[in-house]
Amino acid sequence: MGWVPDRTDLLSELRALISAHTRADQVTPIDGLRLARIETAPLNHALTEPLLVIMAQGGKRLLLGDRVFEYRAGECLVVTAELPVTGHFLDVSPQTPALALGLVLRPAAIAPLLLETPVSRRPRANPSPPAMATGPASAELLDAAVRLLRLLDHPADAPVLAPLAEREILWRLLTGPHAAVVSQVGLDGSGLACVNRAIGWIRDHYAEPMRVADLAGRAGMSPSAFHRHFRAVTAMSPLQFQKSIRLQQARTLLVAHPRDVAGAGHRVGYDSPTQFSREYRRQFGAPPGQDAATLRATIGPAPVPETIPHLP
Repeated sequence: MGWVPDRTDLLSELRALISAHTRADQVTPIDGLRLARIETAPLNHALTEPLLVIMAQGGKRLLLGDRVFEYRAGECLVVTAELPVTGHFLDVSPQTPALALGLVLRPAAIAPLLLETPVSRRPRANPSPPAMATGPASAELLDAAVRLLRLLDHPADAPVLAPLAEREILWRLLTGPHAAVVSQVGLDGSGLACVNRAIGWIRDHYAEPMRVADLAGRAGMSPSAFHRHFRAVTAMSPLQFQKSIRLQQARTLLVAHPRDVAGAGHRVGYDSPTQFSREYRRQFGAPPGQDAATLRATIGPAPVPETIPHLP
């Protein structure tokens, strides 16, 4: 292994590069690379995707089911499934915003690397590891991330060199402390892959009635095994997961149409307006109409898309 710069110097350059290339949470010209600059710390609810996030400044606390995850500057977050999470940034202000980069974790990029991992460095088998983990970002991982971000200043080089930097970042993950979690992304028959297929169905059919036995069949598991694997990965039951997706989608609809509370509830699968309002308030801390009016005043009257790029 060659010489690697000091972690303090790497984080300093990482902050400078993120600051230079973004003023908000956004995608970049490099496929799969996202940057975030966050100056406020409101509580937010979002649906994640498989992603590596490296925090360069500030921090964030996330709630997934009954589990709490926190990561700060110099640490990373690994997400290996689409998950409904609640969180807020820590120690941020317009003068010292949170700065982070995200890299989408793609099975097609991870699978080939698994074949090249020496047997001695392969993680212990875990059929259903948790789909979210945090920990320190090694100097080697930070170094590869910095080199990927430098390519934003050299767009002619990016098509050739960005895949190489992404490959190194993934290699660092597969040979580091999060190897057991990340490796499952590239294994088609893993417990995580089976749960992800079920998650995909829930995401696309959240408003429809759902039977756990049918989901288990889609995952190729018995209902009891599926329920166990699903909770291990997502920290919630399939029904809790569906409810969280429904309520987040209803919130998006209400931002565009804040007076149509009953209609929003019906569109996401609630037959009872009373039940919808009760569960919405429990999830977001305010009744649907009041919460939507507050959000609308904050972000403006224009409808928001159902999928907003974000870093968890």
